[in-house]
Amino acid sequence: MTSAPPVTVGVGPLSFADVVAVARYDAPVRLGDDAVAAIEQSRKAVEQLAAAPTPAYGISTGFGALATRHIPTDMRAQLQKSLVRSHAAGSGPEVEREVTRALMLLRLSTLATGHTGVRLVTAQTMAGMLSHGITPVVHEYGSLGCSGDLAPLSHCALALIGEGTVTDAHGVRRPAAVALSEAGLAPVELEAKEGLALINGTDGMLGMLVLAITDLRMLLRAADVTAAMSVEGQLATDRVFAADLQALRPHPGQAASAANLTTLLADSGIVASHRGPDCNRVQDAYSLRCSPQVHGAARDTVDHAEQVALRELASAIDNPVVLDDGRVESNGNFHGAPVAYVLDFLAIAAADVASISERRTDRFLDKARSHGLPPFLADDPGVDSGHMIAQYTQAAIVSEMKRLAAPASVDSIPSSAMQEDHVSMGWSAARKLRRSVDGLARVVAVEYLTAARALELRAPFEPSPATGAALALLRRNVEGVGPDRHLAPEIEHAYEDVRSGDLVAAVESVIGEMK
Repeated sequence: MTSAPPVTVGVGPLSFADVVAVARYDAPVRLGDDAVAAIEQSRKAVEQLAAAPTPAYGISTGFGALATRHIPTDMRAQLQKSLVRSHAAGSGPEVEREVTRALMLLRLSTLATGHTGVRLVTAQTMAGMLSHGITPVVHEYGSLGCSGDLAPLSHCALALIGEGTVTDAHGVRRPAAVALSEAGLAPVELEAKEGLALINGTDGMLGMLVLAITDLRMLLRAADVTAAMSVEGQLATDRVFAADLQALRPHPGQAASAANLTTLLADSGIVASHRGPDCNRVQDAYSLRCSPQVHGAARDTVDHAEQVALRELASAIDNPVVLDDGRVESNGNFHGAPVAYVLDFLAIAAADVASISERRTDRFLDKARSHGLPPFLADDPGVDSGHMIAQYTQAAIVSEMKRLAAPASVDSIPSSAMQEDHVSMGWSAARKLRRSVDGLARVVAVEYLTAARALELRAPFEPSPATGAALALLRRNVEGVGPDRHLAPEIEHAYEDVRSGDLVAAVESVIGEMK
């Protein structure tokens, strides 16, 4: 297992770093003392309601459209187990391990607030599953994003009671009961309200939102790096990125991106080579000149999405909930609309950043617009095709990203016999955003690969120290200018440099932390 330090889940909200540590780096999990006290206190309220003759939703009644049926005491354990089994109805491919771990952690965080009424042993067992790397198999389809991510969370709850399939810490599929036993964990025998408390949250879509924001912050810095390389390679000017020009339109993301571009291009021999009075270029193309405006708008969109995510991380989402005074009340906080909207918004931003990256790349390949570079950056044009088809790959990805930018959150299909007659589709918005984020990394990687080749073709003029570091990183795995080679592996090397954060790290080792 991992050597990452444990994450403590308490009554307060988790941080982005906590979610990433557990989801991606297998950090173990423990319950804080405050969470233990809150869980035990709220359980008392549930047990009092369970013993009362008056029906209480989710404790002594059915669910959804079946909430009018009062369930006798001797059938309430079966009620909770039946709920989990019937709602674990996902279909399609298995979702990524990091998504399921994030989902479980965020559900545990809500349990830890003391507003769900579960028993301490239930929360402790979920923490144990995370710490031992036991990951339930969760499927692509099944959530409408309201009442929360029901089917995905139900597959996790199913594993908690020792049923269904999981993957162990080594990625091997196992029966849940076997994996729990080998980890020294006993399956949970659900009692009143616990089944409902385990499945009624926005944790899947929120987990994917946190991971996407984390990735996009890095990718937007990478896009600034590749934009700077393109500005250099296209013999464009850096004067348009000056702080006094940006201050005329005070969007914070635009200012940050422009400041990055200015720093990235500092001391560039290529830029200096055409800065004199004999330069007859009046204005650069939009894809070069307006990079801070587009990258900056995406940054501001990410900032907005982060505020929504932080509010959701501070939320206790369940229905019904146990209030501080012991009352148990129904509510609609499980509706995923706030999260769904920003998931869709981020897909729009990612698609547009990819679109402008592809346009910068395409300029390198057109002899009429590349300012002296060979057609398609080919070594022997006609014999060699250079990076012609790399741009095709970019174009295919950008086209797909534009389709993924169509919002999921405006759709709604009624369910549960019209009791649940308006849903968020937030899970669907999150799933397509993950594909869009990966697409952005691949598009930026092709710009990186192509701009690097162009910079070498500008010799003897030298790139800036920052873009030179980016070029040197790529050349560890990808050869420089020469006859055509198998291009797909080179794109993958560039993609890995971008996706892993190595590109940003290489540049920041020269210029310091980017904005």
